[in-house]
Amino acid sequence: MTARGHDDVPDDVLRERLRHVHWIGGGSGAGKSTVARRLAGRHGMRVYDTDAAMPDHARRLPADRAPHLGRFAAMDMDERWVTRSPAEMLDTFHWYHGEGFELIVEDLLTLPADRPVLAEGFRLLPALVRPLLADVDQAAWLLPTPAFRRAVFDGRGGPDWSFLARTGDPRRALRNVLERDALFTDRLAGQIRRLGLHGIEVAVGDAEDDLVRRVAVTFGLER
Repeated sequence: MTARGHDDVPDDVLRERLRHVHWIGGGSGAGKSTVARRLAGRHGMRVYDTDAAMPDHARRLPADRAPHLGRFAAMDMDERWVTRSPAEMLDTFHWYHGEGFELIVEDLLTLPADRPVLAEGFRLLPALVRPLLADVDQAAWLLPTPAFRRAVFDGRGGPDWSFLARTGDPRRALRNVLERDALFTDRLAGQIRRLGLHGIEVAVGDAEDDLVRRVAVTFGLER
């Protein structure tokens, strides 16, 4: 199957073939992986981690299908995270433009349909997922508050964590990333409202068990 191998499949056929798939999207660090793992264990579902597929998808994407990815790959760490404004970072980030989403669909279509699949990751943009839903209750987006996102980064080591430490100014990079992520969450919330989809706010102090339950109820897995 090519990178656009599902494009010739009518939407109604895709919706039927993906009827066994549930989708958890949302802002970075909102708890998507944790919720997906717990729901999968509880309900016998297979998890498809779209974040884990990113390196493979980046390799498989032809240059003419991923112009934003090409420009991002050519930047150094400070160009990516320090010197640009959060708004520019948001507007030019390749995954936020849906580059590679067709490969997510390809992967899902090749998975066995012997049990439900739970796809999770920030790349599951509402406008791209909506045409694939037989029922809007198949999908939910977790929307972290800015305070929750900051708490997540602080818990992981603040500006000294991961890629931030490889920039020339980790603290500024952290501020930029947090503001970019807040803008992204706002964008998701707007799309969700327009498309009549399910958004679940995630705030500091929310219990993990309660978040899992809210997603399960949205999916109709629990009462």
